[in-house]
Order: sequence, then C-alpha cells, then structure tokens
Amino acid sequence: MANPAERKLLDPSELGTKEYWEKAYARELDNNTASASDEGTIWFDENGAEEAVVKLLDELEEDGHIRRAGEGASSFLDLGTGNGHMLFTLRGGEEGDGEEGWEGGMVGVDYSRASVELARKVAVQRGLQGEPVGFEEWDLLEQEPGSWAGEGGFGVVLDKGTFDAISLMPQAEGAAHSCETYRRKVEPLVGAGGFLVVTSCNWTKEELLSWLAPEGGENEMEFFCDAKYPSFTFGGQTGQSIVTVAFRRKEAGR
Repeated sequence: MANPAERKLLDPSELGTKEYWEKAYARELDNNTASASDEGTIWFDENGAEEAVVKLLDELEEDGHIRRAGEGASSFLDLGTGNGHMLFTLRGGEEGDGEEGWEGGMVGVDYSRASVELARKVAVQRGLQGEPVGFEEWDLLEQEPGSWAGEGGFGVVLDKGTFDAISLMPQAEGAAHSCETYRRKVEPLVGAGGFLVVTSCNWTKEELLSWLAPEGGENEMEFFCDAKYPSFTFGGQTGQSIVTVAFRRKEAGR
C-alpha cells in the first residue's frame, strides 16, 4: 500500500467543479422535460459498473453481511446520486416495481441542485417518490449531514464516481486534501459493520486503499472485497479501466 506521502495526486479538472455538474444536470433536466423516457446519463454504463455493484451487493447479502428485505433490511445512501439511477436499479426492476429489489430506506444526495431536481422528477415518473427513495441537496465537503442521515449510519454507502470528481477539485494551498476530507466526512455515515462501496475510473484498488483505509492512525475503514471486471493486457502489463472496492467500517472493540 502506498505511503500517504507518496500518493499520486490528480491534476485539477472542470469535472471537479460544481459549475460543471450544475450545467450538465440542467441539460439532462431539460432533456427529461422534453421526453420522460430520457432519464439522463448512467455513469460507467459502458463498463457494466451498476451490474458489478449489484452483483457485489448480492454476494454480501448471500453471505449474511447485509439484508435485502424484512425487519432490519439494510439502508442505502448514494453519494453524488446524479439522476438516481443506481438507487432505482437497486429498488428493483427497470421500472422500479420492487421485484427482487432492496427494501430498506434509500437516500440519494448530490451538491448539484439540478441533479436532485432531476432525480426527484424521475422518481415521480417511476412511482417511487417520497418515503421509498428520497433525494436531498448536500455538499459533502462543506456541509454537515441533514436530518436525512438519521442515527447510527447506513448499512451501505455507495459512491459511483463521486470520489473521482472530488479528487479532481482544485486544492487550496496548505489545506487538507479534499480526498482526506471526504474520508473523514463519509466514515460516520457508514454504520458499524456497514459498507462503503466505491467505484472509480481514476484510481487503482491499491490507491483507493491508501486514501480510504490507510494503515495506522484512527482509521475506521478496512478493505473487505472488490468487484470483478474484465481485464486487459497492454505492453506486458495487465489491468482494468475501472475498479469497485467495498470497505467495511470496523465494529466497536475492533
């Protein structure tokens, strides 16, 4: 695992700015207004990321680590929810009918107001507005969690590209890196024994471990498992263009 002092840092990009995402989701909101069938972009769709995350969660459920339904069904928080598609997929079926879906409470958060408006609109179109799946505007790095966070944390916290975007933000000289702030802010949102599932196209598995489960200190997260994607070989090196890593928050006394 990389020493924190040796971590690779990414150059800032417009993908790390709120302005970029507000404009992007405003366009998608306009597109949905023109045609309700246009629900917006499914991030990492070309890599099969949602399918890989769903399979990973199914395996965690089969092994008894999380619960799909009934009393004590696992709750979900989706960081950087975008159009909410990840939660709609988990709720069950392409039309969100709940068949074979996850029944616990679900909240999607995003710092883009247009994103939240779009996700809420799509939820209404799918008949999932209100209690089953909720969406809230929240700036992870700048604000404290709202009442939507409840107490005790979520069973599963999902991140499909949000850590990537945060790692592309401009960094203030002398301030803590935004990726470090992310870890401190997200850890309390994961319930004891719960999972943080991060999908990234900017970082390798080892780099995600260095940022989110660093050795030593008072870190509360630990590597649990990762999803499997097709690998490629180029120039004698084997790798993959995307990773999904599941971290587990340590339980009290560990």
